[in-house]
Amino acid sequence: MSEPELKTIAPQLSAEDFTRLRELRANAPESIAAVLKSRTRRPLLTGDRRLFIIAADHPARGALGVRGDAMAMSSRYDLLQRLATALSRPGVDGVLGTPDILDDLAALGLLDGKIAVGSMNRGGLSGSAFEMDDRYTGYDVDTILRSRLDFAKLLLRINLADELSVRTIEATARVVTQAAEARLPVMLEPFMSEWVDGRIRNDLSTDAVIKSVAIVAGLGASSAYSWLKLPVVNDMERVMAATTLPTLLLGGDPDGHPDAVYAAWENALALPGVHGLVVGRTLLYPSDGDVAAAVDTAASLVHPS
Repeated sequence: MSEPELKTIAPQLSAEDFTRLRELRANAPESIAAVLKSRTRRPLLTGDRRLFIIAADHPARGALGVRGDAMAMSSRYDLLQRLATALSRPGVDGVLGTPDILDDLAALGLLDGKIAVGSMNRGGLSGSAFEMDDRYTGYDVDTILRSRLDFAKLLLRINLADELSVRTIEATARVVTQAAEARLPVMLEPFMSEWVDGRIRNDLSTDAVIKSVAIVAGLGASSAYSWLKLPVVNDMERVMAATTLPTLLLGGDPDGHPDAVYAAWENALALPGVHGLVVGRTLLYPSDGDVAAAVDTAASLVHPS
């Protein structure tokens, strides 16, 4: 069987790396936990107190599309190659992923010295009838602690017309309480959402984002370890005035001209309470294919020299 084609411009991983990864998974799966436990860790915030995190938890929700390509993220080898390129760039502080992604990266030796963020609820599969019942099917607080990860992440889409939302809200409140008890930072990504033609649409108006912040910030028995992960929308000054929680900016889907996207990020990064970016497909699958250049541009916004 031939090795899969690797499409990134500047590969960081070789066919031999992938062979070793497959052999480790088949013959020594217990070594993945050992690698995670022994990896070099770093403080959450250092230097300029900012974070630049690469996001890669989309596939677990069945969301594989980028722009017009519905299966752009279908090759795990290509995705890992792109992640390796991104994580090698100066200014990249860490990565957000589901267990399969972080296990691969750990086994490949790519998590040392990086912030590892565990994605928790991926059960609201993209396009499903049960999308609003977004169950916790990935990490939980105990496994994040056991795996010596640094941060937890959850998504809360709030649909006032769908009864399934309340299950996710209740489960999210429990997770926030558990994270605070464990002194584990948890990244909360809220949206006000609605059904439109059988699909979930997130309301990105300023008022809707502010409402989602108000709801999610009050969940759980303590907000001491809660962070926010918010989209960049119009009038971000009003959004950031709605919370005292430390906030990271969501990169969003890779639409629009890159210069306009970068300008919006730069303006929002200057606001009080904003500590950095969490970006996935926009940088991993840029329109020109140059992952390193896209990541470097974003890193220069988060960590200006």
